[in-house]
Amino acid sequence: MSSTGTSTPAGGLDLSLLKITRNPAPGVLPPSNTLVFGQTPTDHMLTVEWNLGTGFEAPEIKPYGPLSLDPSASVLHYSTTMFEGMKAYKDKNGVARLFRPNKNMERFNDGAARMGFPAVDGEVFTELIKKLVDVDEHWIPTDPGCSLYIRPTMIGTKAGLGVTASTSVLLYVILSPAGPYYASGRKPISLLASTEHTRAFPGGTGNRKFGLNYAGGIVPQTQAAKLGYNQILWLLGERHMLTEVGMMNLFVSFRRPDGTVELVTPPLADLILPGVTRDSVLCLARAHADPTTPFRIAGFPEKLVVSERELYMSDLVAAQANGTLAEIFGTGTAAILLAVERIGYMNSDLKIPTGADGMGPLATALLREIEGRQIGEIESEWSVIV
Repeated sequence: MSSTGTSTPAGGLDLSLLKITRNPAPGVLPPSNTLVFGQTPTDHMLTVEWNLGTGFEAPEIKPYGPLSLDPSASVLHYSTTMFEGMKAYKDKNGVARLFRPNKNMERFNDGAARMGFPAVDGEVFTELIKKLVDVDEHWIPTDPGCSLYIRPTMIGTKAGLGVTASTSVLLYVILSPAGPYYASGRKPISLLASTEHTRAFPGGTGNRKFGLNYAGGIVPQTQAAKLGYNQILWLLGERHMLTEVGMMNLFVSFRRPDGTVELVTPPLADLILPGVTRDSVLCLARAHADPTTPFRIAGFPEKLVVSERELYMSDLVAAQANGTLAEIFGTGTAAILLAVERIGYMNSDLKIPTGADGMGPLATALLREIEGRQIGEIESEWSVIV
């Protein structure tokens, strides 16, 4: 079975078995300016149980509510949990859309294989998610910068202590309306370059959306906030190699003497999460940089080079000093794209150029291109109608 789930094995997900039980007391979408990310569940959730003997059971959309778990369930003791982050949007005609769900399915199945969980048929799972979004469609906010956040999750439910692959699993999806990621608006953020803590390490699982990858960042993030920074810039090793920005992928642009702009992001490995927004940025930028294609992005430099290579803090320090550092931004599903204005490093602040509106030209143009595709203003195969 491919990572995209092009075939359904015996005991696989079966859309025809879906059962829908409506919530008898549906809620009301709150005003967008009151929404806090991930804090407002919608009326329904999707659940599918799996066990080694019979495979996936019938999927069910039912009222949102608590889960029932054995106290010795593996998820509670050994962090056998993984998830995805997706969003649904409404276009100007009120049609609900998903953004590149096939990429989420690929990443979900990659994580499942590493966790020892069953693979899902990506096409069937996407259709189940569409059904859930359709049931709770009135929860999709339509104000600018708003969306419906989708959290597919898989947890090990095998009862009994012992570090082994879970022979029973719960696959479920919950939804939450989301306003702009930062209530203060899309202002540039500040980073604390962490020389004390590490988010991920070679040979580990930092390139998967496992719950265990996130818990260790809570205390460092709290410490950074107390020092006046929005996020952590995760470094690795004695040379302080750049990896990720909080829970986002990192991009840096440099100006070369001949006027060429180089857009750089750390290469994918077991340290870096293969973000869907990251991939979207690379696809768009490379299409613009390719002289054999007619595609061009307004506001982008004529001469552009796109690189996936290692970056170190010494590179940023040197580029900032000689004036070749153009801009830095982070990308992710929740925030889409956020510009960086300063980095705290070795007891001093590294100032990062930003435009008059707080975002550099590349970040501004890329945000416009991605958001346009998400809400259907720019026609694209990336936008999938629910």
